[in-house]
Amino acid sequence: MGAGRLLVLCLALAAAAAAPAAGQRPSAVSVGALFTYDSVIGRAAQLAIELAVDDVNADATVLAGTNLNLITQDTNCSGFLGTIEALELMEKNVVAVIGPQSSGIGHVISHVVNELHVPLLSFAATDPTLSASEYPYFLRSTISDYFQMHAVASVVDYYQWKEVTAIFIDDDYGRGGVSVLGDALASKRARISYKAAIPPNSNTDVVSDVLFRANMMESRVFVVHVNPDTGMELFSTANKLRMMASGYVWIVTDWLAAVLDSSRSTDRNDMNYIQGIIVLRQHTPDSVAKSKFISKWNNMARNRSIGSALNSYGFYAYDSVWTVARAIDQFLDSGQQINFSADPRLHDSNASTLRLSTLKIFDGGEQLLQQLLLTNITGLTGQVRFDSDRNLVQPAYDILNVGGSGSRLIGYWSNYSGLSVASPEILYQKPPNRSTSAQRLYSVIWPGDITTKPRGWVFPNNGKPLRVGVPNKPSFKELVSGGKGPDNASGYSIDIFNAAIKLLPYPVPCQFVAIGDGINNPNYDDIINRISTNSLDAAVGDFAIVRNRTKIAEFTQPYIEAGLVIVAPARRANSSAWAFLKPFTVEMWCVTGALFIFVGVVVWILEHRTNEEFRGSPRQQVLTIFWFSFSTMFFAHRQNTVSALGRFVLIIWLFVVLIINSSYTASLTSILTVQQLATGITGLDNLVASALPIGYQAGKFVRNYLIDELNIPASRLVPLSTVQEYADALNRGPKNGGVAAIVDEMPCVEIFLSSHCKFRIVGQEFTKEGWGFAFQRDSPLAADLSTAILQLSESGQLQRIHDEWFTDPSCGSEDSGLGAVQLSLGSFWGLFLVCALICTLALMVFFGRVCWQYSRYSNSKADGEPNDAAATAVATAIVTEMQPSKPRPTRLGSFKELMQFVDTKEEEIKKVMKRRTSEKDNGAGGSSHGRSVSSA
Repeated sequence: MGAGRLLVLCLALAAAAAAPAAGQRPSAVSVGALFTYDSVIGRAAQLAIELAVDDVNADATVLAGTNLNLITQDTNCSGFLGTIEALELMEKNVVAVIGPQSSGIGHVISHVVNELHVPLLSFAATDPTLSASEYPYFLRSTISDYFQMHAVASVVDYYQWKEVTAIFIDDDYGRGGVSVLGDALASKRARISYKAAIPPNSNTDVVSDVLFRANMMESRVFVVHVNPDTGMELFSTANKLRMMASGYVWIVTDWLAAVLDSSRSTDRNDMNYIQGIIVLRQHTPDSVAKSKFISKWNNMARNRSIGSALNSYGFYAYDSVWTVARAIDQFLDSGQQINFSADPRLHDSNASTLRLSTLKIFDGGEQLLQQLLLTNITGLTGQVRFDSDRNLVQPAYDILNVGGSGSRLIGYWSNYSGLSVASPEILYQKPPNRSTSAQRLYSVIWPGDITTKPRGWVFPNNGKPLRVGVPNKPSFKELVSGGKGPDNASGYSIDIFNAAIKLLPYPVPCQFVAIGDGINNPNYDDIINRISTNSLDAAVGDFAIVRNRTKIAEFTQPYIEAGLVIVAPARRANSSAWAFLKPFTVEMWCVTGALFIFVGVVVWILEHRTNEEFRGSPRQQVLTIFWFSFSTMFFAHRQNTVSALGRFVLIIWLFVVLIINSSYTASLTSILTVQQLATGITGLDNLVASALPIGYQAGKFVRNYLIDELNIPASRLVPLSTVQEYADALNRGPKNGGVAAIVDEMPCVEIFLSSHCKFRIVGQEFTKEGWGFAFQRDSPLAADLSTAILQLSESGQLQRIHDEWFTDPSCGSEDSGLGAVQLSLGSFWGLFLVCALICTLALMVFFGRVCWQYSRYSNSKADGEPNDAAATAVATAIVTEMQPSKPRPTRLGSFKELMQFVDTKEEEIKKVMKRRTSEKDNGAGGSSHGRSVSSA
């Protein structure tokens, strides 16, 4: 029994000696790498990964005491073989896998690492559908194509192209990138007009067929998203198809930059095929560490006789190794152990030789993944840190223009500030700026060695003419008339369209399609809807540019203004014996008359004490007031004003009289000569407020506008189609089944009124839309025809076409306005108020001055009153002399005495006050002499 216990103890000690102590670092940690050795990316990545492992093992600050063991597997550019190689790699108990470079293999391997809890860090799988939500153990250590496609969309938007053709490899990598490209373009109001998918491993004939079909489309902006190892064959084929000539635009994703960077100068025989294209490349900032690594990589490549050069994927592969190494270091520092356990769901059946039981689960996989997500280091590619979506922060691209024997940098794109000629590192130090003015790129030399920006599209070479819908209606054929044949359309709109088409720098064959039976007006909204459903390519005619139509079609610049107006019947007003009273309302007459009398009274008060013409008997003075007041109406007053206040009031009043006379004359002239509306409709407001029926042109947008915008009941609206129906409905009037007015667009109304003189436009034009040509959404033809319309306008041809179709009205220009109205008090109350205030102010000044004189007069009498009979006799004589017809009041200070004072001439008052002052001085002298005599 004791011997058995001793044996067990010895075995336990041996096991403990064989296993590392708890908390002790292992001597080596295995890390796997998956890539294709013989590929553009693989040749750069393989050497970069090996150099990174050597640098990690040589750095005492990382994995101290633990050696990083690298195990590589060649995926051979095959999804099946790559999967087998990945499974063989998992049998070797690796704690992390760097790679793969293929997005397709990445989808398959991600399922494996999810099951075995082994973090997968890819430096080249850019497919954005490799998401963390589906593959939690997948981590992308390069820039996702999500950002690259947004960079492409920014370039397309910068040059204002609206349609592109996407040429892509038909696998997970290609389809995922193009899907994001479509969303990115849609955010810029652009779209992918055609998708040209190239099957994997296609030969030259297949590629040629795909490019030929893409060249038949109208877009000349091609976005190429294929694999680096087969992409150059595409440009060789495109060159044979003459698709690298002027007028074409090629935007290529970062695969081509990897090819160009990897190629030695002696291997660039294909440069002639790619002149003028735009290429994106992952941006890696310049640094000392990057320069040293490039030098070390080149030296090692020469020693190994590697024929290719380094590309940007090599930098990401190098940083991936360091990211894994630092994560493992943190993992071990936290006391974690590297252990593997069997997966109970993986077992070998009796008939299977796959040895699935050799695949082990990494027990610390979740903890290592968390350490990877916490990475925050500065590598060769810049800052290596992951955001909440597990993408690298600060994604950025260089934008290159291929020319000559190399390429030149024309700008940058960053997720921080968009396009810029400044490097992202400079922009990161400033606030983000995505304004249109901030987006900049240097000049580009395009295919064909031209510097002018290509238009980006041509008319498609599929032999189909442009299907142009033309409304065929029974009236207003001067505007547009759709004939029976494809070339029989005519009218004002057709002539402008044909003239604009001739100004385009490329031929556009057109086929006019008449819409309607020629008996009833077609519905214009239905014609526009046919464009949105691809039944028509365009619509030409009197199509108003209104809000609901712009949502489904693209309109050109308006070629004519066509606001809505109201047409109503008019008749010559019959003159009456009392027509001279009509210019003013009753209130206006009353207030004007009252103001005349008020001003006359005010002037009489101001002039009565100083002006003999305003004095006399009461009857004479009343007559003077009325005569003076109303004679000013004709500026025929004979009384002169002598006081300053009177003259001031008269000047203001004469100005008021001038305004009143002028307004009365103008209004009376208008009333006696103007044509009056038979229905009483004078504008939009009372038309809407009335309950009268309203006519409109059938098929046009007017009906919806009246109902939706003006809230007019549909029961009041009467559709009309022809000019004769317009005239008949207006002649009958609302009482006989007709309409009170018609609402239509100005050009149509001009044609109608040119032959019907007893109708007139009522009020003002109350909308400001115009007519334009409609095309499918984002059609480049809309923009080019808008430019052509502006050119027609500047050259005067637009006006000449207008004059050919719109003749002068046969009725002449006899109408001088409609619906003349009476002038009310509201038009003059401000003027009247100012006049009344001035009169009141003048009265206040006058009575203030009178009161002051009266006070002085009373004081002079009290001081100079004689005490003896002689003095009394003298005073009586003075008053008698002053007012011979009136007895002198015995006591001053009463209201009656004040009125008598006011009625007295101011000149006489001054004489009396002067005598009293003199008598006072004489009386004072006489009294002193008497006292002297008495004393003697």
